Amino acid sequence: MKIRKCGLLGVCLLTGAAALSPSLSAKQTCNSSPAAAVKCFVANAVSTNMTAPRYGMTLGEFEAYGVAVSTILETHHDYLTLVALSSAVADAMPPTNSNGSSNQAAQDLAVEQLVAAAVQNQLLDEPTGVSLQDEQWFTLDVTGAMNDNNGYMSLMTPGVSLRIIDSYVVTATSNGAVNWTQADQSISSAVDSFISAGLIKIPTGVTSAQVKSFLESAAQTIYSYKVSTGRTSL
Repeated sequence: MKIRKCGLLGVCLLTGAAALSPSLSAKQTCNSSPAAAVKCFVANAVSTNMTAPRYGMTLGEFEAYGVAVSTILETHHDYLTLVALSSAVADAMPPTNSNGSSNQAAQDLAVEQLVAAAVQNQLLDEPTGVSLQDEQWFTLDVTGAMNDNNGYMSLMTPGVSLRIIDSYVVTATSNGAVNWTQADQSISSAVDSFISAGLIKIPTGVTSAQVKSFLESAAQTIYSYKVSTGRTSL
């Protein structure tokens, strides 16, 4: 039995080393750069079943995604913004229909659209080596983890901003149709009022027009989510 276990361990070690580098030792490869170290960590995590490639990625693509995540975590602004979006969505836009049945696709689409709108309106950067897809995947991962929160998201209500936006959509809706001109005007006026009252502080390098454009895109995303899940409000 002991010999059998040692043999199995040897096979695992050899397989892991081959996956990391066919020509260099694992130590040389993993120590060559921070990115290489991250790739080694991801490969080892996969080989030991700690995690697995997702979103249809190959192992190499999953390793590259791991490097992108490490870059996101080092960019204070992007990291905070993406985590804030994740918590807001997990609270206000859960992966369920109005009747409680599962609808993960509706939440996933909302996440992807919100991140894309944030990038388009320059509320998010795309650091070197990080793509829009990487930021969307990262936000999907964080949102997925936050979905299982034992009701604490409802207690902290991080989705209140999305619910405020939704209130303007609801007010502008008549017989199931949204008057988007009215909704956008209400959102624009609200932003101006919040800025004047000091309730919204615009970061350096971002304009109020960009914030309004992002929120108007968010309103469209919220509406699509509600149609998909059969909800009348968030």
